Amino acid sequence: MTAMTTAPVAAPETRTPVRRPSARLRAWATRAPLLPALIFMIAVTQLPFVATLVISFFDWNSLYPDARRFAGLDNYQEVLTDADLRHSVWTTVLLTVAVVLASLVLGLVLALLLDRRFRGRGIVRTLLIAPFLVVPVAAALLWKHVLYNPEYGLFNGLLHYVGGPQPDWISSTPLLAVEASLVWQWTPFMMLILLAGLQSRDHEQIEAARVDGASDWQIFVHLTLPHLRRYLELGALLGSIYIVQNFDAVFTITSGGLGTANLPYTVYQSFYQAHENGLASAAGVLVVIGSIVIATFALRVVSSLFREEVSRA
Repeated sequence: MTAMTTAPVAAPETRTPVRRPSARLRAWATRAPLLPALIFMIAVTQLPFVATLVISFFDWNSLYPDARRFAGLDNYQEVLTDADLRHSVWTTVLLTVAVVLASLVLGLVLALLLDRRFRGRGIVRTLLIAPFLVVPVAAALLWKHVLYNPEYGLFNGLLHYVGGPQPDWISSTPLLAVEASLVWQWTPFMMLILLAGLQSRDHEQIEAARVDGASDWQIFVHLTLPHLRRYLELGALLGSIYIVQNFDAVFTITSGGLGTANLPYTVYQSFYQAHENGLASAAGVLVVIGSIVIATFALRVVSSLFREEVSRA
């Protein structure tokens, strides 16, 4: 018998395990391209704010730099107790509330009109958006000279045509003059937000309500307004953030006179005219804190809108 030879069995190949990058390393690799933008944003926004915060604790008049001293919370106490500064805070609140409410109402009316189909809707929409695209200083100059001027302004020209009075709009109604220019500029912004909300409605639900005999007013009150609540809140919050910080209209139309000086204009006066760096910094910090509080609510509304859209999809 011939002996059978068996071939030697090859040893299994040993593979080196591939090490996958950890989750933390992948996260850093994802965020690394954003680091230059983050560093730039911190250098441009946060460092000046920290410097402003530090200066706000000093009694510092730039005309007398050697007399600078640490004042603690005295500047904040003066901002909150000084009669003129308190009046500027009240003017800021009044200006913001009036402009936001009027812009929301007019924006809602225009959004409801643009939500309907008609010939030339695209052209009308572009024309209605135009005021929001005008540079704020140019818009204020337009209202001051083209519309409000008592000698050659459009308003008095129309009143003269019908035999009406010729008032000096800025002198007689200064705060209303500033508010009207801001409403004209911010109504298109509110219109765009509310139009987006109208176009995201459930049209099948509206058609079902019409079949059940609901009128247009009932559909608006019970379906459209509840759906637009988040969009109204978003428009009010975003508008408040910008109008609280508004400086252009007050500076250009009234130069802060006749009781129209809001808090940003008071900061400008304290810094550039009175040279009170510490007091101006304290007022500026209060404006920033108020804007951050409003912005926090705005971000919550935006995130809730995103969650609703994701759940609906």
